[in-house]
Amino acid sequence: MFFKFRCVNSSNIVTVHVMSSLEKMLETLKKNQEIAQKFFEIEASVLSILNFKDFLIRLLDEIREKRHIPYVWISLVERGDLADMIKQSVTSDTLANRVNFIDRDVFLKLVENKTDPVLVSSDLEKYDGLIQRQYRTNIRSLAIAPLTLDGEIVGSLNHGDETGSRYRSDMDTTLLRQLATIVSICLSNVMAHERLDFLASRDSLTGLLNRRVLEQILNREFERAVRYTTPLTVVFVDLDDFKRVNDEYGHKTGDDMLKYVANQLLKMTRVSDVVARFAGDEFISVLTNTTYSDAFEFAERLQDFFIGHPMEIEGGGTIPVALSFGVSRVGDEISDSAEALIQRADKMLYEAKKEKSR
Repeated sequence: MFFKFRCVNSSNIVTVHVMSSLEKMLETLKKNQEIAQKFFEIEASVLSILNFKDFLIRLLDEIREKRHIPYVWISLVERGDLADMIKQSVTSDTLANRVNFIDRDVFLKLVENKTDPVLVSSDLEKYDGLIQRQYRTNIRSLAIAPLTLDGEIVGSLNHGDETGSRYRSDMDTTLLRQLATIVSICLSNVMAHERLDFLASRDSLTGLLNRRVLEQILNREFERAVRYTTPLTVVFVDLDDFKRVNDEYGHKTGDDMLKYVANQLLKMTRVSDVVARFAGDEFISVLTNTTYSDAFEFAERLQDFFIGHPMEIEGGGTIPVALSFGVSRVGDEISDSAEALIQRADKMLYEAKKEKSR
């Protein structure tokens, strides 16, 4: 019996191995380039956005779609400037599923007070405070990319996946760190722009909307109420004997009273309502989808609150807070307008003050 052998040159084997390794390297390089391109597209899409609402929606939706990540959200340190401004600028509906707020000490402990991304694929219970409640049972691996503002950690951009292998601690985080840096820069730019808008639209003492912005919003809401036949009411509030407060206690105490009233107005109204300082000691609340009787009841509750809660002053003691109000609604006149709503509420307010002086 004869056997036939074929000799294989060892150099050919080495060549095959080298080619195989080279192909793998090229494949890995191509994959990394594709990932980098996706990150670049995400960054480019948000760089020019200058308001928090659009920025949050675009950023998180882009990451979710381009990177095929099922759970993407931002965590912010509670009681920070950024968190406070976002709460003021963005409705709760927009924040839902996109932003959660976490205690500062708890958060810094989770990221070990470092800006390096954290990848987690086990013991996720430790991060329950960071993960939004509705995601906790589904997430099996987690990527946390800390965000900074003026060199201080203010929160994180979070990615969650249903597979435990998506984010392992041995994975490279260079692109994730780069994205977090870009997001941090964008947040700083948006915050600066929003702050300018805030200052331009707000009363400097109370923080309420100013008269100019109130009139713009009221015109818009008036047109909407007429078009869709929905109730819209205006409550005009004026403090009684406010001049006496300034004369007897000083202008600082008078300012404190204006802020006290403004804060209570905000607490007693809904997010969809509008509260503004109209002039001096005059305030206006625009109550959307609110009937005349409900608006009147609101004004009476406001009066009752201040009767039972006089303003405390420095050094002890209290000052009574008294107010009068007028209410108007869309549809009381055929030739109605937003301006007429204010005028009718102001007229009713004048009559109320006149009645008190008798």
